[in-house]
Amino acid sequence: DKEAHTLSTAVPRLNAVRVKRAPVSSELIIPGTTIPYTEANIYARASGYVIKRLVDIGDHVRNGQLLAVIDSPDLDRQVAQAQSNLAQSQASLVQVQAQEQLAALTFNRYKVLVARGVFSRQEGDQQEANFNVARANVNAAQSSIEGNRQNVNRLLVLQQFERVTAPFAGIVTARNVDVGTLISAGGSGMTDASSASSSNSSSLSAAQGNNQGSSGNVASSVTPSTGGSQGGPMFSIASTDRLRVLVSVPEAYASLIHIGQKASLMFQERPTQKFTGQVSRTSASIDQNTRTLLVEVRLINTQNLVPGMYVRVAFVDVRALPPLIIPGAAIVVRGGQNSVAVVENDIVHLRPIGIGRDYGDQTEVISGVREGDVIVMDVTDQVTDGAKVEPQFGQGKSGDSSAGQGSSQSSSHQSSQGNYGDQKLDNQAQTPSPGAKSGGGHSGSSNPSKSSKQ
Repeated sequence: DKEAHTLSTAVPRLNAVRVKRAPVSSELIIPGTTIPYTEANIYARASGYVIKRLVDIGDHVRNGQLLAVIDSPDLDRQVAQAQSNLAQSQASLVQVQAQEQLAALTFNRYKVLVARGVFSRQEGDQQEANFNVARANVNAAQSSIEGNRQNVNRLLVLQQFERVTAPFAGIVTARNVDVGTLISAGGSGMTDASSASSSNSSSLSAAQGNNQGSSGNVASSVTPSTGGSQGGPMFSIASTDRLRVLVSVPEAYASLIHIGQKASLMFQERPTQKFTGQVSRTSASIDQNTRTLLVEVRLINTQNLVPGMYVRVAFVDVRALPPLIIPGAAIVVRGGQNSVAVVENDIVHLRPIGIGRDYGDQTEVISGVREGDVIVMDVTDQVTDGAKVEPQFGQGKSGDSSAGQGSSQSSSHQSSQGNYGDQKLDNQAQTPSPGAKSGGGHSGSSNPSKSSKQ
């Protein structure tokens, strides 16, 4: 009985931690895909057969370099016909100009003779009308010549498209034609039109599909074309001197991104190298479907990186006054409010708090506690306002040491998982909650707090 009385009157000992601030700098890591800074599909504007193909995939080309030559006899005959029409209209102009000159001389003679009464005024008016008609014919012939000349120029410009050239310096990333291929104006004869639209939307697919990249899904834009109908591009060229990485930043972190901000890029193929990029632009709006902000990071390609590579982009946020953080297991719901049990002079005081970002095992607190406050880790139903307790420090994995060494634990955790083992959105320490190991009333009291935060 004496032992039972001692146990019943003993002050309970509870694990406790001190409220501390988060690290000064934190990283937001998001997967992405590299895309060329400039890319274009090269279509044909002249119909015919390919008689020369001068480049293949992987070739470096200069701006204006000849890629292929198309034999287009129909277009050549159209040019010859247009030139003949131009020559005919020029000859017609000489004829109507002579008629205008004769009509002018006749009209001038009739004016003198009508004034002397030799001819009637009716005959004089008739000759004036003939002169006006001749002058109008000259104007029509001149307009016809201009129209035929413009038609010849248009066909000559189209004839120049028989020589397919590179619009800018870059690398040939796709070739869909060979010698003898029948080309239709607007495409090639080895790929279907759907491949063109798929290739044109590769940048957008990279931006919208970067979250799929981490899960292993393959976008349709990387599937090789096997179509046989006409309408696709002859070549695809990409400029890789500079690369762009499009990433989708969650809405909760959108305020951390600004133009000109530095970003670290990590490639799986280059695990020992680190690359630095810069935020060049953002969409300045949140996608309502994904609740993300589209961000473009520009990278100067000096290490022979290629488009389509999977990359992890780390945005570093340096804060002058980091927020307060506490273990998520210390938060409970009492009276419909998120609260923590603050210990002052060994007396428990339940305080409502305001919650910021949730990092999993750590949670930002924006109000309700101060730096250095002692809070109870495992708040059970026996921990009530005004209860006397004995706080115990350093008894759990989420104690004082974990709160102050978030960045170092993150590094060791990442190294144990491998360079790409842990795909979390930021590098806060992800240590197991003490509530997960405790049984009975402990686990029952920690679950409501997590559901409330979510």
